[in-house]
Amino acid sequence: MQDRVRHALRTAWEEEHTPHEVATSFAIGIFVTALPTGGLGIGSFFLFAYWWSWISKPAIFSSVAVLNPAIKPAVYLGSFYVGATLFGTDPLIATRWTHLETALLLIQLLLIGNLILAVVLAGVAYVAAYYLVRNYVERADQQTASPASDLPTPFWRK
Repeated sequence: MQDRVRHALRTAWEEEHTPHEVATSFAIGIFVTALPTGGLGIGSFFLFAYWWSWISKPAIFSSVAVLNPAIKPAVYLGSFYVGATLFGTDPLIATRWTHLETALLLIQLLLIGNLILAVVLAGVAYVAAYYLVRNYVERADQQTASPASDLPTPFWRK
């Protein structure tokens, strides 16, 4: 799996996008993928790529490889924890039916906690992707100085 993520990110780095565009695309992908959209978020990636030409398709789609189905349960558990820690476990809506009240509380904790966690994960993803892309570009620049280089020079470095 690590090789698949590395390959997807390397493909994004070699595109004709700036490091900021690649990092922003990856962060948007992480944000949308972290939300409980039930797979609809991936469809939004196609819309984003259609609407905005600056979106790096490999970078936005590589977020799915990072937040894969094996990782999503940890994101949801973290969402419940964040929601319960910040807002407590008292339900906002009180009913006569305890099962309904419990379900509403769990949904409340999941949605609020997940939104906060998605924002934090997107921020971390942006910083990490930007650092990795800049590092990759610098290494590519160093290797293009040697005649044995087979790495393409990004358009913003030409």
